[in-house]
Amino acid sequence: MKSQRLSKEDAVRLIKEADLKELGKMAAARKKELHPKGITTFVVDRNINYTNICWVDCKFCAFYRHEKDEDAYVLTFDEIDQKIDELLEIGGTQILFQGGVHPKLKIEWYEELVEHIHKKYPTITIHGFSAIEIDFIARVSHISVDEVLKRLKAKGLASIPGAGAEILNDRVRDIIAPRKIDADVWIDIHRKAHRLGIKSTATMMYGTMETDEEIIEHFDMVRRLQDETGGFRAFIMWSFQGQNTRLLEEFPEIQKQSSNRYLRLLAVARLYLDNVDNIQSSWVTQGPYIGQMALKWGANDLGSTMMEENVVRSAGAGFRMAKDEMVRLIKDIGETPAIRNTAYETLELFE
Repeated sequence: MKSQRLSKEDAVRLIKEADLKELGKMAAARKKELHPKGITTFVVDRNINYTNICWVDCKFCAFYRHEKDEDAYVLTFDEIDQKIDELLEIGGTQILFQGGVHPKLKIEWYEELVEHIHKKYPTITIHGFSAIEIDFIARVSHISVDEVLKRLKAKGLASIPGAGAEILNDRVRDIIAPRKIDADVWIDIHRKAHRLGIKSTATMMYGTMETDEEIIEHFDMVRRLQDETGGFRAFIMWSFQGQNTRLLEEFPEIQKQSSNRYLRLLAVARLYLDNVDNIQSSWVTQGPYIGQMALKWGANDLGSTMMEENVVRSAGAGFRMAKDEMVRLIKDIGETPAIRNTAYETLELFE
């Protein structure tokens, strides 16, 4: 018989009061129920940020530029092809494809881009375009979100990332990213994608202005949509990286988040999100050691080898990890490493 679901009140209590080791044991037990074979996965992919031009001006972001900035760019198709060629050389299968919210690029540009990649590189999965990008493509192209999703899917878009969720609470969003879509809009775009057969991931960036209660509200919105659609393949969370950001300049009292805090929230996420099979460890922001520890606190996936990453690196997170190191870290805790694809299907086991 399935155990009773964790309530919002109990989840808040666990964040505030639970012993960290006991919390880890609870999350590890839940992970074992979902993944009894002890296989920990990762994907060989590359983040391709097709543009850094963005009009949204999120205070927590150090990556974006305005159109007239000297270092603003939109990658050419040839430049994108070169990045994909390099990914194929190391056996990559996925590109995480996202950019700033460009004020002028319309649906036809994105269709041409997706079609170009899909036809030239049929073995590469395009996991691309956050909810806020999709929302703005619809606005600037004077079409619906549904039409954007349908047209991009028809050209070869396979799934969409959870970027832009930050904290799904409008009080927090109005402080850290006042131009970004509301929490309900983010949820609804993922709902629309799921209904069209486009799977996605859910994310959370914590450590700015949110309360514990607002973190659990975020978890709850993800859990409720997953109950409705079953469209989230994974949940990924990371802590705010403040270097070079306006948010830290405006609110210098924001504290760097501890490893204890990360593991605590991760464990509660594993317990609360009982309908999301996969929880990813964010070694990119936490470092390889805590990334490995996360596997003992409920995570079953080490994410990506991250051949290229520009957004959190701009804000001060510079960790890198090669495939061999991922395999070693997973084996060190007695689990079996496996390379997966975007759909979390195993491609290669390392016994």
